[in-house]
Amino acid sequence: MPYRSPVADFRFILENVVDYAKVSETEAFAEATKDTVDAILDEAGKLCDNEIAPLNRNGDLHPAKLENGIVRTSPGFAQGYQAIAEGGWIGICASEEEGGMGLPLTIATAVNDMMSGACLALQLNPLMSQGQIEALEAHASEEIKATYLPKLISGEWTGTMNLTEPQAGSDVGALSTKAEPNGDGSFAITGQKIYITWADNDFAENICHLVLARLPDGVPGTKGISLFMVPKFIPNEDGTLGERNSLRVVSLEHKLGLHGSPTAVMSYEGATGWLVGPEHGGMAAMFTMMNNARLGVGTQGIGAAEGAYQAAYAYAMERKQGRVGGTGTIIEHADVRRMLATMKADIFVARSIALACGVAIDMGNATGSEKWKARAALLTPIAKAFGTDTGIEVATTGIQVHGGMGFIEETGAAQYLRDVRVTAIYEGTNGIQAMDLVGRKMMDGGEAAFRLLDEIEAGADEAKANMPEMAEAVWQSAEDLRETIEWLVAQDVADRFAVAVPFLKGFARVLGGHYHLTAALAGDHARKRLASFYIKRMLPEHVGLFAHVREGASDLMAITPDELAV
Repeated sequence: MPYRSPVADFRFILENVVDYAKVSETEAFAEATKDTVDAILDEAGKLCDNEIAPLNRNGDLHPAKLENGIVRTSPGFAQGYQAIAEGGWIGICASEEEGGMGLPLTIATAVNDMMSGACLALQLNPLMSQGQIEALEAHASEEIKATYLPKLISGEWTGTMNLTEPQAGSDVGALSTKAEPNGDGSFAITGQKIYITWADNDFAENICHLVLARLPDGVPGTKGISLFMVPKFIPNEDGTLGERNSLRVVSLEHKLGLHGSPTAVMSYEGATGWLVGPEHGGMAAMFTMMNNARLGVGTQGIGAAEGAYQAAYAYAMERKQGRVGGTGTIIEHADVRRMLATMKADIFVARSIALACGVAIDMGNATGSEKWKARAALLTPIAKAFGTDTGIEVATTGIQVHGGMGFIEETGAAQYLRDVRVTAIYEGTNGIQAMDLVGRKMMDGGEAAFRLLDEIEAGADEAKANMPEMAEAVWQSAEDLRETIEWLVAQDVADRFAVAVPFLKGFARVLGGHYHLTAALAGDHARKRLASFYIKRMLPEHVGLFAHVREGASDLMAITPDELAV
């Protein structure tokens, strides 16, 4: 069965679960009405199903290659990218004044989910450009905006972000790339960057690199870092392309998956760049792009999960093995039915969290409300970590549903796992996301989380009249989370970090109960049955996770490195 974008699921969640109507009621997004959103989702679905999904296997079987300093992309990727660009999808959230659609991030999240399910390797390219567009809109000079934004939004140029160096992985402050003033307002950028996604391609006129580097007077650590625009070709004053800049792709990484997405080692050799944002303010500017990317990467995990689920379901519906009734296929086996139900239930949870995060970001931007901004900040690490963990777990289960054929590359089941595995690592590992959740996001003493729990418990109280058993389970899980947060915020940061990952997963489990209960109240019998499966069988996992949290750090850190030795 070919990939089919889950447009109906997005409509249902937007209308019934995450209350997208709030966004369209704001002045900023008044034109993003239900009719407009329906049309956007339909068109994006057609693009993904007909143009993008057929390229997924090509990217895996025919990886991008570096030939004589030029990156040659996978067959069909240039045409697929052109279809994305011509449809205006790269600038879906960008300012209308610059040629973008000006739509809410919530809708872009839905579109990116569909594109990720269709072909994750290709979708990474516009995601990078979208993050760069947002960073430039927020921090760049008017001159840089005028030069770069229209080209990035149209898709004529593509964007990247350059953070990581061989000696500085997640510790960005340890970077050594230098920026020397040229005396004319530009800077000479020298250094090496690694793991640069879509660092080059053979279909865009120009590649625009946002590069973190340190000025001569930059202090050690992140406070001394600045951000620079360093293009592959230096634009002339009239916007045409001038001379080639002194930067190059050194090599392409040989990766577990995402073979169609070139990941490069980049060398900057006195390359000309221009400051974006204030001197030594690079991290603030880059975090604008990274926060966008964190929700985007969580969404990639969900899209990959959708693709893996659809492939597993199709196989289960056609594979005959053993004596069973009904369809006569393996979907009649209880364990296969369990695996598929688990996959579908968690995809719904991860998707609802991501779209709820999008709504919170849009409401914060549209209203300026600090409460909405706090909600967005709280949900972002959960959306990223749980979305990508779900992608990995669903893809793994998809292989299991295929049985022995899942281990055979020709079925394509393994590609979903290989492609999605890195999403739990890049844009801040999921451990870092969890530490962010229990650290910075709890600096308010849990206030933002408690407001969310108040809503969950109020919703569960209302649901008790119609679905008392499920509603009581959701209410109790929210109360368990409340008590766990109260305990957590009283602990030292080191103790919080030791239990951050199970805390985040437990938080996501509780959110999942809330979203499934909301769906059951608004949906048909199928929604109710899936909600019952989740709330009765999967939601109880939060009890063990929160028990893990309350153990703190002492017994964990008491295990010495020598005791862990082989």
